[in-house]
Amino acid sequence: MTDVESRTANVDVNERTRTADLNGSQRSTTPDVAPPAPEAPTSARKYATEFIGAFILVFTVGCAVLSKSTLAPLAIGSALMVAVYAGGHISGGHYNPAVSMAAFVRGRLSGRDLVPYWIAQLAGGAVAAGLAVFVINPPARHPLAFHGRLLGAALVAEFLFAFILSYVVLNVATSKDQPNNSFFGLAIGFTVLVGAVAVGGVSGGAFNPAVAFGASLMGLFAWANIWIYVVGCLAGGAAAGLVFRALNPNDA
Repeated sequence: MTDVESRTANVDVNERTRTADLNGSQRSTTPDVAPPAPEAPTSARKYATEFIGAFILVFTVGCAVLSKSTLAPLAIGSALMVAVYAGGHISGGHYNPAVSMAAFVRGRLSGRDLVPYWIAQLAGGAVAAGLAVFVINPPARHPLAFHGRLLGAALVAEFLFAFILSYVVLNVATSKDQPNNSFFGLAIGFTVLVGAVAVGGVSGGAFNPAVAFGASLMGLFAWANIWIYVVGCLAGGAAAGLVFRALNPNDA
């Protein structure tokens, strides 16, 4: 190899080295591009999810109670648990007007979504009630009705466990202190199980106006007492929202 050829080869090698160094430097200084943020659920998707979740819950309530299953409380709590896990990432997994009321008071549900959530939940409960009666085809039913002292006891029971359920939901599913936890569905489902076992014999254990609406359509609850579940449960949900805000002033 001549001196010219040697010098030319060295220049070529040096040039490739500088180019590689420059490219490497450019690659190292290029900022990482963050992956696109997940698309926010549309209103239609959220309402459809609330319909489906309320349907799952009320259909389970209807089939378990109409068939007189001894494991009805466990089945109902488990149905709510799996429905919350299934749709919580889309709509929040309320399936209950009382919980939606709590989320609204707490500041996690907008006013424009509150009534549509309620409509979707009641519609899901109504469809589930009709199908549960069709599937089980029960004999004549005797609606649960309250009079005198029992009426007041049922109202208190529904208020308290609607409050407890909503309070649990707000703390395990919306608190900034427990982000991305994996136990929220289990806690919510077990709260309903606890309530059904504790006061199911007192009030029927709805803790949810959509469940009470479906149960009334199925002939399980007397229509004259539907106000107990509307007033008691919504008041319990609102109270849970207020208590959460008072105990978590920095988590608005």
